[in-house]
Amino acid sequence: MAAGERVVVVGAGVAGLTTAVVLSEAGVSVHVIAEEVPGVTSLAAGAMWGPYLVEPKDKVNQWGQRSLEIFRRLAEDPVTGVRLTSGIEASRTAEAPPDWATALPGFRPCGMAELPAGFSAGYRFTVPLIDMPAYLDYLLHRLDAAGGTVERRRLASLADAGPATVIVNCTGLGAKDLLPDPALRPIRGQHVVVTNPGLTEFFSEDTGLSPDLLCFYPHGDTVVLGGTAIDGEGGLAPDDKAAAGIIARCAEVEPRLAAARVLEHRIGARPTRATVRVEADRREDGTLVVHNYGHGGAGVTLSWGCAEEAHKILASAASGNVRPVHHGM
Repeated sequence: MAAGERVVVVGAGVAGLTTAVVLSEAGVSVHVIAEEVPGVTSLAAGAMWGPYLVEPKDKVNQWGQRSLEIFRRLAEDPVTGVRLTSGIEASRTAEAPPDWATALPGFRPCGMAELPAGFSAGYRFTVPLIDMPAYLDYLLHRLDAAGGTVERRRLASLADAGPATVIVNCTGLGAKDLLPDPALRPIRGQHVVVTNPGLTEFFSEDTGLSPDLLCFYPHGDTVVLGGTAIDGEGGLAPDDKAAAGIIARCAEVEPRLAAARVLEHRIGARPTRATVRVEADRREDGTLVVHNYGHGGAGVTLSWGCAEEAHKILASAASGNVRPVHHGM
């Protein structure tokens, strides 16, 4: 891009902040605009790396692997909130492990003695766990160090983001109305954060498409308990009944969690569509728009890979080889 050209990144969740960091550190003049900084859905994430329930598979695998490389590097610095953690993913129906898990360090099937009652299969591996409040704060500091700026403001349309040479749309569920994109839908997620009674390993159940999830992720003095995945619901008010169910499911696997003190509830709406959207359009007014949204529950997992892809698209699309936008998309 030419000197003096400004890129506006709309959205300050993990997709928006990571993309802004990648662009800023590549020498691009970046200004982030978002209603909430950082985004509430990203703050609510657990978060464990794992590219499940998201398409297209070939691209997702590439994006996820690139993110995994970077998270492993970030785990060397405690200030990032990223740690490599060992644990178990288990199933009550003897499901085969997903492809992404078998390539992780320390992967091995569990013996029956390692599994909680009621589980018929499981496997152990080491994976990045990300403490999202700490991690998003790290990204904001890294963006500031690279010269990026942040503005808290609600946009009625992408046109409100100007003046800008390029707009990078990382609005997550907001893209449903902002573009509009009718293919987007929310999947509500809720986590309960409790004091850590001494856990050092994660546990996750392969629950398939069930709305009731079971996982716990230790982050030092706290543990994030999950969760829910309620398709079509986007409300962010705490649900006490759901929270009680989360605690009960987790305590059944790890009884020490039953007496842990509840610190907070985190609720987000996963921005879900049939496929993740990372591509460029040129709007009818000539503004180049690079889209990076629709990651469902894999926003953290795909964040670095998608951010780098957005940067590549921006660089090539700036040459003008982009189809025009019609009907707001």
